Amino acid sequence: MRLAWVIDPTLLKSRAALLGVPCSIDEFSATTGQHRAGHFSVLPAQLAAPVRPGTLDPSNSPYVLNCLDLAIAGCLEGRFDAMVTGPVSKAIINDAGVAFSGHTEYLAAAAGVPQTVMMLATPTLRVALVTTHVPLHAVPKLVTQAQLGFVLNTVDRALKNEFGVLSPRISVCGLNPHAGESGHMGREEIEQISPAIAAASAAGLDVSGPWPGDTAFTAEALQHADVVVAMYHDQGLAPLKALGFGEAVNITLGLPFIRTSVDHGTALDLAGTGRASAGSLIAAIETAAMMAQCRQNLQAQG
Repeated sequence: MRLAWVIDPTLLKSRAALLGVPCSIDEFSATTGQHRAGHFSVLPAQLAAPVRPGTLDPSNSPYVLNCLDLAIAGCLEGRFDAMVTGPVSKAIINDAGVAFSGHTEYLAAAAGVPQTVMMLATPTLRVALVTTHVPLHAVPKLVTQAQLGFVLNTVDRALKNEFGVLSPRISVCGLNPHAGESGHMGREEIEQISPAIAAASAAGLDVSGPWPGDTAFTAEALQHADVVVAMYHDQGLAPLKALGFGEAVNITLGLPFIRTSVDHGTALDLAGTGRASAGSLIAAIETAAMMAQCRQNLQAQG
């Protein structure tokens, strides 16, 4: 595995010195060899202002976006096989006068992709979301047959092409308690979710549901699913993080390149202390490498 770090080399050196970590920096090139501990292959970006651990500065917001732009260009040009991102503060970028709703939306816009799917994965569970960062009152109108159809097809394709799952089994949650109780607790299951499942099944996908959200994540139910599709953020991510926080990886499906990320925020109170866990970052790197290898194997097969 070859790793490239998009970062200001001065920042990397100062952090390494603060934490007592060996740090030898080489400028990234296409011929860079395998990753070695203590050696960093760097695609450099320049900070606008000095950085103090745990302290945000809006003047460095363009630096953060420049790092993303360099990584995106490298992926689109084929110089990188995948992108792994750490957490960013959306607020500080917006405070700098840049409209920024998150990594996913920024990457999709840069790649010219109108829509993506958020999926989080642990070693034992994958969860994809039909809606993401929207208030609960807005969710029902967004749970449509068309949206769910897009999610099901995107997830099925990704599991086949980038996870090596030849026949993905997709379990779909309902929106309402008891999956609507035959329409007595809501009609989204009848009018939107079930028709989407039927259409996907007719197209050859292995899709089941809608299942009540309070039983879709039981051990027995998960034995029959390679991925669970949840209707809204907390329906899917609360059980996933309860089962595997710190090992989970955030994966953006539907981009023309592979992108993974950590499952947590910035943890500014831990910056520079050496107490922050690298578990999710390591998992994100390993997942990106695995996905890239699966994609390469598929391409080699013609």
